[in-house]
Amino acid sequence: MRLLSTKATCNSHGQDSSYFLGWQEYEKNPYDEILNPKGIIQMGLAENQLSFDLLESWLAKNPDVSGFKRDGKSIFRELALFQDYHGLSSFKEAMVDFMAEIRGNRVTFDPDHMVLTAGSTSANETLMFCLAEKGDAFLLPTPYYPGFDRDLKWRTGVEIVPIHCSSDNNFQITESALEQAYEEAQNLNLNVKGILVTNPSNPLGTTLSLEELNLLVDFISGHKNMHLISDEIYSGTVFNSPGFVSVMEVLNNRFSDADEAIWDRVHVVYSLSKDLGLPGFRVGCIYSENDTVVAAATKMSSFGLVSSQTQYLLSAMLEDKKFTRKYLVENQKRLRRRQKMLVSGLEKSGIKCLESNAGLFCWVDMRHLLKSNTFEAEMDLWKRIVYDVKLNISPGSSCHCSEPGWFRVCFANMSEQTLKLAMKRLKSFVAELSSSSDNGDNKAHQSKRKSLTKWVFRLSSRDHRQRDQEER
Repeated sequence: MRLLSTKATCNSHGQDSSYFLGWQEYEKNPYDEILNPKGIIQMGLAENQLSFDLLESWLAKNPDVSGFKRDGKSIFRELALFQDYHGLSSFKEAMVDFMAEIRGNRVTFDPDHMVLTAGSTSANETLMFCLAEKGDAFLLPTPYYPGFDRDLKWRTGVEIVPIHCSSDNNFQITESALEQAYEEAQNLNLNVKGILVTNPSNPLGTTLSLEELNLLVDFISGHKNMHLISDEIYSGTVFNSPGFVSVMEVLNNRFSDADEAIWDRVHVVYSLSKDLGLPGFRVGCIYSENDTVVAAATKMSSFGLVSSQTQYLLSAMLEDKKFTRKYLVENQKRLRRRQKMLVSGLEKSGIKCLESNAGLFCWVDMRHLLKSNTFEAEMDLWKRIVYDVKLNISPGSSCHCSEPGWFRVCFANMSEQTLKLAMKRLKSFVAELSSSSDNGDNKAHQSKRKSLTKWVFRLSSRDHRQRDQEER
């Protein structure tokens, strides 16, 4: 008899991918300007720390809110006692208004169709439970956020089939890639229940084009049992043109309220983790016009509620429209400036990025630094960058990119001074590589470090076939 459950002892969480292993190495040796100036700089964390001063300024001007008071009187007892899992109506109304503001008020949201969750992680998993059975599949365009292997699959048993996108067209979704992914799922005897996209994309830092959005809507329209989930957690971080277009705007422009068949199969995920830089507050939501999904997700949300104190504080902040408008504009301005700093620093090292207009990271092209066009060479380069250069960045293989040599590099979770130091370290490393190459030194670099254990390369069946053919 087993002492623990299969779930407790299985190794399917995804925690041993290079994405998470890089974090572990950082935590062993974190950079600190004073205490550990030679430590690892964390560039693998998509966290927005650029506008905390704006939030702190608002809190200082509104002490009653942070002190849980209303009209000068304490409401601590009211907030501390039981609240049902529907959430505070004032917060849900403030959230839908904020989401509309981000979208230029071209779309509106009904608070009765919103389900509050403990972050977008919970929102995405809850939708998997609502929309699919164990063994069903969702199609995801590559490269995609490595955490989806955990968020969508671990507890639900749902499978992911990649939609392979290429650098040839800047990783845009194409009809042929969609059809190929769907055919691959069928060949694997998987029932495809939908498509999940991040818009703006993590890790690309780009917004989906109107053409791509229409393609996705058309695709699920042609498959009557398929859903479309649009994770729009980075929607407020768009800092350059083209602007952000939500899938809800596409539906508004193309379908009437009578077209329930399509409205019921499109769902939006959102969170305040990236736009407001509040991942520790654990505030996310599902928005759906499907009443059954909303009812089921609301019941499930009881396993991951947002505290009443958090809802009260943030409802007051989001209701301050003058503040939110100022915040969005200033935050985007700061993101634009910081992204330019990263791109410029990389260019000085001879490294280019995919042109981006959103997010907290850049999709960086280091293919020319690989010893060979393989994922093994990508891992070798990544290990050197982590252990020798002491920068934790995320390799493309952890994002299921089908082309070796791409990396996600974050820029908003550190000071300008730290970013400059990171670029200085990288420039020295690239110069060393170039010098080594010029001298004809093809020996493998031996660094004094501990080897990582259990590297995980999650490849689709197509990837396996392609690799087998290359080895033959």
